Amino acid sequence: MVTVFIDGEAGTTGMKLAERLRSAGRFKLLTLPHAQRKLESARRDALNTCDIAVLCLPDEAARASVAMIHNKHVRVLDASVAHRVADGWVYGFPELTKGQRSAIANASRVTNPGCFATGAVALLRPLVDANLLLDSAPLSLFGVSGYSGGGRALIEAFEDNGSDRIDANFYLYSLDLKHKHVPEIVKHGGVTRTPIFLPSVGRFRQGMLVSLPLHVDHLSIKGSGLVAAISEAYAQHYGGCAGVSVHCEVTRDASGRALLDPEVLNNTNDLEIFVLSDSSSQQLMLVARLDNLGKGSSGAAMQNLEIMAGLQPGSP
Repeated sequence: MVTVFIDGEAGTTGMKLAERLRSAGRFKLLTLPHAQRKLESARRDALNTCDIAVLCLPDEAARASVAMIHNKHVRVLDASVAHRVADGWVYGFPELTKGQRSAIANASRVTNPGCFATGAVALLRPLVDANLLLDSAPLSLFGVSGYSGGGRALIEAFEDNGSDRIDANFYLYSLDLKHKHVPEIVKHGGVTRTPIFLPSVGRFRQGMLVSLPLHVDHLSIKGSGLVAAISEAYAQHYGGCAGVSVHCEVTRDASGRALLDPEVLNNTNDLEIFVLSDSSSQQLMLVARLDNLGKGSSGAAMQNLEIMAGLQPGSP
């Protein structure tokens, strides 16, 4: 069995990933006693004796952990933001391009994508690669996540009754327009102009929607075939990718309302893309739906671990 050590197992992503690893039974999980989890000497030993080290840490701590690894045979999967646009690191979104899965399988250093970035890149990259979306187009992205996306501190702020409790049902944040996922959205989304990205949090534990509104002026083709062309671009890009599906309609409820519930894919590693249009106004709305704790974090990490260990069959 491939031995995995999670540096930062006590965090939200680390705990979820550890649960997945134990449930799968396909990896040997190396764990430290609780008293040693912050002991540098114990962590250093574990980092250098495992086959794959997973870093579920703050950015600076993740960089420090990488610096402690001197065993050239140890491979690293970093779930922090620290290396997502760094040279020498492979972006852990297997569906990014036709060769990305192979790149992950052969890499010694892989960086797990951000949750919002997963949805944004999933929407952008196929259209840019198909020359349907101008890479320099002025874009705005909007995201809403369950509060678990903020880690333990935000979970406690929503669920506890202490003085730091958050009573709001919904709020916008990163209003300085400097969200930490923007650099990877630009690089791996294939765009050359930084999008405006406005994230938000709702009073639900997990689940995520990322939306990209578009005017047809930003697209290379016009007319009645536009929706079909975009849907086909997504279908071609994600063909053979398990768990990714493309839809041109939204399921309606008993009253006929078209609603997108961010929690539908909770506890899965699935990703749904919706291509929604209004032909009369020449507008499009593209939406990605995923679980921020699934495909957006620990599910993606599990997928990458399986690819790195050669346990997941190859596909595009």
